[in-house]
Amino acid sequence: MFAAYAARIDRDQPLNGLELGDRPEPVVPPGWQVIDVRAASLNHHDLWSLRGVGITDEQLPMILGCDAAGVDADGNEVVLHSVIGQTGHGVGPGEPRSILTERYQGTFAERVAVPSWNVLPKPKELSFEEAACLPTAWLTAYRMLFTNAGVRPGDSVLVQGAGGGVATAAIVLGAAAGLRMFATSRDAGKRGRAVELGAEAAFAPGERLPRRVDAVLETVGAATWSHSIKSLRPGGTLVISGATSGFTPPSGELQRIFFLELKIVGSTMGSKEELASLLSFCAAKGVRPVIDSVLPLDRAREGFEKMAEGELFGKVVLTTP
Repeated sequence: MFAAYAARIDRDQPLNGLELGDRPEPVVPPGWQVIDVRAASLNHHDLWSLRGVGITDEQLPMILGCDAAGVDADGNEVVLHSVIGQTGHGVGPGEPRSILTERYQGTFAERVAVPSWNVLPKPKELSFEEAACLPTAWLTAYRMLFTNAGVRPGDSVLVQGAGGGVATAAIVLGAAAGLRMFATSRDAGKRGRAVELGAEAAFAPGERLPRRVDAVLETVGAATWSHSIKSLRPGGTLVISGATSGFTPPSGELQRIFFLELKIVGSTMGSKEELASLLSFCAAKGVRPVIDSVLPLDRAREGFEKMAEGELFGKVVLTTP
């Protein structure tokens, strides 16, 4: 079957390790099933995998891709939850929790094998391309907002780095839920898109906000950390799920954190139950993922290049014939 996979690890030039071509059919352990992939979306995790983060040379070649929507053996349209072993379903005793491509072959292929527990019905209101955007970036944003930020309708939220998958999802979901959303971006065009998607206003990185916010959603990391801390009201919450600009924030913010009793909350992915709620929310409220571009699987390299260069707004989706 045709697939996009990591053939080697290159920490400096990750796309050098990306190969497109034939791979063996999925291995199907007891309790697993094969899904015919119709659409799969890219995440920064796929670039990190090509750099050797969360994967070793001994595991190669590894088919990339965490997210997918497709059809099961009975013809049902489904969405995949990409966290494997979350409750022990479908894995051996003592197997650690992981996401696809860390221990198991991923979704950038014509077919993928996953535990049956990880398969959810796809709402008929969502296309395969839309549904394929939800299990990682959109689920991460959903958990950041509605589980870890502790916000409710009418509260204000700053999203750092508009344009990325998680940040874009957070703006759309927050606006749909009645939150006052603000965003930042270095790019004026992306700031404009953020407002079109429901942000009350968008600002350049580091720019002073008209008011301090109840929560900040942080995926950029070191470059925006100080601004995130300074933008919070006393008692506010900063939720962080990534650090694309680096993992070492500047020093000097500790006094502000303890003096204003700020809360720092780490957040990763989300549960199967949260994904089911996210799917229902999108179907019921007419919320749709923001898709930057849709490419056939054999043009996956173009999608990876767009993501690596930051030249996108929303998700890149790969489709199979």
